[in-house]
Amino acid sequence: MREGIHPAYGPVVFRDRAANYAFLTRSTMTSEKTIEWKDGRTYPVVDVEISDVSHPFYTGTARVLDTAGRVERFERRYGKKG
Repeated sequence: MREGIHPAYGPVVFRDRAANYAFLTRSTMTSEKTIEWKDGRTYPVVDVEISDVSHPFYTGTARVLDTAGRVERFERRYGKKG
């Protein structure tokens, strides 16, 4: 790889404010805000709107949409082509 063209890749804490959950991983994202992690070190923290802990699909609270009914209603309204 060429030197000087890639962003810095290092440890970052991602924090889901809605679920009060945070996890440490490596990323190229940076932030001015920092947090002291469980190991006693300070890492940059990136606040996210949603993560696997608060997303309805992963938590099992997702609603199933009646897509077949919507398709049929669209075809009735605008007609089938082809």
